[in-house]
Amino acid sequence: MTLGNLRGLYQQVILEHYKKPRHKGKTNPVHRYQKGHNPSCGDTIELTLQLSEAGDKIEDVKFEGEGCAIAMASADLMADALHGKPVNEALEMVQRFQSMMKGQEEFPKELRKLNVMQGVSQFPVRIKCANLTWHTLKAALEANDPQADSFVTNENE
Repeated sequence: MTLGNLRGLYQQVILEHYKKPRHKGKTNPVHRYQKGHNPSCGDTIELTLQLSEAGDKIEDVKFEGEGCAIAMASADLMADALHGKPVNEALEMVQRFQSMMKGQEEFPKELRKLNVMQGVSQFPVRIKCANLTWHTLKAALEANDPQADSFVTNENE
C-alpha cells in the first residue's frame, strides 16, 4: 500500500469515527467523570467511565463534547479500545499514545486501529486535539474525587 493510499485510509477512518461515533453519551452508572478542554482550538470533552465492581477494570467508556474531527475520532477510538481493559493497562495505553504522537511508538496488532492517529503527528498543531481525550482519561483514572466537577487542559503539552 502506498503512503498516499495509507494516508487516505487513515483520513477515512478518522472521518468515519467523527461522523458516526459509537461511544457518544454517558455510561450508566458513572463511576468516573472528567472534563477536558483544549484552549488552543476550543475542543471540549466530557468523559464518563463505568468500572468493574472491584474498580480495577474498565467496563464502558462514553464521551460527549465538541471539537474537530481529530479530537472526536480520537475519543471514539480510545473508548472502543478500552472496553474490558484493566485500569493499569489503560494508563499504559495513555503513555503509548502520547509516545506515538511524538513518532516514537505505535500500538501492537490487537490495538492497531489506534495507529490511524499516527498521521496526526505530522501536524504538530493538531497533536493536542488527538491527545485531549487521553489526558482526560488519565485524569479520570487518577482522580482522588472520581466525580469532581473540574477540568483538565493540555495547554502545557
